[in-house]
Amino acid sequence: MPLGRLTALAVLAAAALLAGRAGAVEITLPPGAEAVSERVTALGVYQLPVGPEVSDKVPSKRFEGRISRRTWRLEGSGTVLEILAPLRGQLQSQGYEVLLDCAARDCGGFGFRFGTEVVPAPDMMVDISRYHFLSAAKDGRAVSILVSRAGGTAYVQMITVQPPEVAAPVVKPAAEGKAPERPVELAKVLDVRGHAVLTDLVFESGSTRLREGRYDSLMQLAEYLAANPEYRLLLVGHTDTVGSQEQNAGISERRAQSVKERLIEAYGAEEARISVAGAGFLAPIASNLTPEGREANRRVEAVLLAD
Repeated sequence: MPLGRLTALAVLAAAALLAGRAGAVEITLPPGAEAVSERVTALGVYQLPVGPEVSDKVPSKRFEGRISRRTWRLEGSGTVLEILAPLRGQLQSQGYEVLLDCAARDCGGFGFRFGTEVVPAPDMMVDISRYHFLSAAKDGRAVSILVSRAGGTAYVQMITVQPPEVAAPVVKPAAEGKAPERPVELAKVLDVRGHAVLTDLVFESGSTRLREGRYDSLMQLAEYLAANPEYRLLLVGHTDTVGSQEQNAGISERRAQSVKERLIEAYGAEEARISVAGAGFLAPIASNLTPEGREANRRVEAVLLAD
């Protein structure tokens, strides 16, 4: 191949790379922000909320591309708006148009929270009376930011959608040094919310049987029960909307039973203090219209009961 053509191709490749980097959203987080989770979908669909909830529906705009879902937590006393406002300013300085900017009650409270995609607990925790939501868009790209508080801890979720050729979002800590990435302790989630999704469970394909292996969530759950004899535990299975509710209620209960058996056999939990139930698809935590949402809805939750 002639040298001139090689040079031209190299210039074009470099230009494409720079364009991709230039299109990436850049966010600097507040001091002390600690990474909790990151989930990436190479190509998917995200319904970006663009208005408050009305009659059990959240107005949205469809975006397609590379989807990144990230969460952080911050210790301290700052309000949710004090955390979100600088992030909003950064998006606006990069040319993003704010489509929705609302606090809990103005967004629609409970209806908005459960009509909007939220990373499952314990990676993201939302108090329906103390959260602030922002959505913004620019040239086919979308960003949503959700900030809430649970006890003395604030949680930040950022979902971005960008064309596959655009570089991944750049998120920088406010202070030097990288914050350690660590999961939220299950005990803390139970103390604050009274229930928690057991996010590390894996079931055999097409089965209600829990796959063999070590599960940190079950170990922590058994330890929590041993340390808190005043509580009992209800394990609730949930499904997506594929199939009938009757079928899904049975599947979800059998999966919860499988988790109970593993808790007793492998982690020494007291059988008499654990009950199971199957909710089927009646309590989704994400949209059942997308593969990612259906995956999030297929879960088992631990619910505390007073003894």
